[in-house]
Amino acid sequence: MLIELAGGAVIPRPLPAYIMGIVNATPDSFWEGSRVPSLSSVKESAEFALSLVEEGCDILDIGAESSRPGAEYVGEEEEISRLIPLIQEIRRYSDVPVSVDTRKVPVMKAAVEAGADILNDISALEDDVEMAPFAASADIPVILMHKRGIPKTMQDSPGKYADAPGEILGYLLSRADFAAGCGIKKEKIILDPGIGFGKQYEDNLAVIRHIDIFAGKGYNVLMALSRKTCIGEMTGRGVGDRLAGTLAAGMFSVMHGASILRVHDVKETKDMLAVLQELEK
Repeated sequence: MLIELAGGAVIPRPLPAYIMGIVNATPDSFWEGSRVPSLSSVKESAEFALSLVEEGCDILDIGAESSRPGAEYVGEEEEISRLIPLIQEIRRYSDVPVSVDTRKVPVMKAAVEAGADILNDISALEDDVEMAPFAASADIPVILMHKRGIPKTMQDSPGKYADAPGEILGYLLSRADFAAGCGIKKEKIILDPGIGFGKQYEDNLAVIRHIDIFAGKGYNVLMALSRKTCIGEMTGRGVGDRLAGTLAAGMFSVMHGASILRVHDVKETKDMLAVLQELEK
């Protein structure tokens, strides 16, 4: 399915999946390569983001509050100060769709005013009761992610699942129903199973293996696998050496129904999807 923005504009998808390029306006996101070069230089930060557009991303996903394991939440004023000047600078040069990774309505309101298009909420609209009504009124696409706990402690002692794919899908469908009940159109709801968010290795594997059950429910499905711990556990590689594993997991996910890949490595992901497209003709 194609993603429709507010006002009816549709994001083109020339390859088998959308490529969402990660831009972290934070000093502590787990992969240094995704952090903007300098939080104090809006121009340099925007140049980094625009380089991902040049490499071929369809959407920029900008976050100003790290959600890596062990991360502390930041206040909304800090989040806004990191985020809004960057979006404004990007908008001087590009109309690329911008997704904003936030849980807070004041941040998202400011982001939409600055030119953002998509909400990426790791709390699946739970952390701020005003978020769902705002997203509905703004008519923006919404990414709903599954997680257990909060980033600071979620990986300290992740609980066990009897059926990780089924339980996670059940939660996401309940949140999708909630979103729809608040007026968010079904076609604007995107599901993200939240790889690595309060899950053990076996749970992450099970979700990836069974991503088809998520994709079979009539929603776009986002997979955020890029350089994550589970890729390192599969390969025995450190975060800087997980590109090949990330590409393999991404290809598997797209072949089984995922429609959005959230990645650090845009150029390489684009090549992988181009090859997959040719092979599937």
